[in-house]
Amino acid sequence: MKTVGIDIGTTSISAVVADTRRCKAEKSYTIENNSFLKTDHPWEKLQNPEEIRKKVLGLLQRISEECEGIQAIGLTGQMHGIVYLNEKGEHVSPLYTWQDQRGSIPFRDGKSLCEVLKETQGVEVSTGYGLVTHIYQTIMGQVPEQAVSMCTIMDYIGMILTKRRTPLVHSSNAAGFGFFDVERGCFQDALLEQAGVSDWILPEVTGEIISLGTYQGIPVYTAIGDNQASFLGAVEDAENSILVNIGTGAQVSVCSDSFLQEEEIETRPYLGNHYLLVGSSLCGGRAYALLESFFRQYGEAMGIKNMDHYAVMEQLLENNSHTGEKLRVDTRFAGTRAYPERRGSIQNIGVDNFTPQVLIEGVLEGMADELFAFYQKMEKGETQVRTKIIGSGNGIRRNRYLQKIMSEKFLMELQVCQHTEEAALGAALSCSYEKERNRDDLF
Repeated sequence: MKTVGIDIGTTSISAVVADTRRCKAEKSYTIENNSFLKTDHPWEKLQNPEEIRKKVLGLLQRISEECEGIQAIGLTGQMHGIVYLNEKGEHVSPLYTWQDQRGSIPFRDGKSLCEVLKETQGVEVSTGYGLVTHIYQTIMGQVPEQAVSMCTIMDYIGMILTKRRTPLVHSSNAAGFGFFDVERGCFQDALLEQAGVSDWILPEVTGEIISLGTYQGIPVYTAIGDNQASFLGAVEDAENSILVNIGTGAQVSVCSDSFLQEEEIETRPYLGNHYLLVGSSLCGGRAYALLESFFRQYGEAMGIKNMDHYAVMEQLLENNSHTGEKLRVDTRFAGTRAYPERRGSIQNIGVDNFTPQVLIEGVLEGMADELFAFYQKMEKGETQVRTKIIGSGNGIRRNRYLQKIMSEKFLMELQVCQHTEEAALGAALSCSYEKERNRDDLF
């Protein structure tokens, strides 16, 4: 079975044509998603759904011209964000992305909306989550008058392709909005009512991968979250594996048949009756990019331009002969989901270790430390001993030193995923989930 998987990411839109019987990507495509909108507020992170629609349709047209025999289309993309829809199924707002910060700016008595929701309702939600954004918009009277529903950008694209008027959202995406009971597979209506959210705005939710309709005669299936899609596309032995994904952000994920309640660990819906336990770093690979930017700015101040500073950083690591005390770098430069105000630090600075080489190594160690700390929390509720660690995302694929550090941290040899577009491949594989696989085969 030949299927297409489309991943609508924050910075790029990717697609793969996959042979689902062999679980292999036959062809891949990537285009830039340069659809961010300029705003008057630095905390707003908005994208243009119309631009994204044009890009996806153009990509599908290119695929149809180059590949024959496509039997299904699967979708995934950036989680948490929302777009408002009218009764015709048309967007009436920008896409409020997962990076949007209106949930963490001062809201009431100097506290953010997320802090107020935690104090008044005991709900742990993060800025950028769709229902946090919606609650803020409701209180501020900024919900579009024509809005009758909302969904993620990949759900909206599914509607566009199949000409649906109402969204059907997989539980993996619905949970990304917040205020979702993962065990029961439904929104927490009572808590939402207390927060002023009417249930009419909420989309229909399903736990199944089912057809939304057709696009040019090809069935289009329910979109799934990019974390779930990446896991499906990267991990063959889900029961025994740990997935570490490092891109702009970073995540460590394991598949489990148990629901876990632990601070900073999200239990997310997966496929079938399974869950993904996820620890997310907001900075992730951006921590290394910030360090590169630091060196680049200094070099440009000296008149050195068009230099590959990542290559220089790698060379410094290669020639690092320091054997003394290391720098302890906390790379939570963008805070955490639970504590957005938290910031990173550099500790244990001495006269012998404050060098570029040791600092670079310290940042990589800090990135690994944050993810390993998440995994240690996951282990508390698990009896399954994982024996494999899989690395995915360009942040780890392109950095062999980070691969080495991860292996040492987890005490396992890290295997780099052979697929470069794991989420798009996972979306493609999800199409055949109900048809060709017994559920237990995936675990």
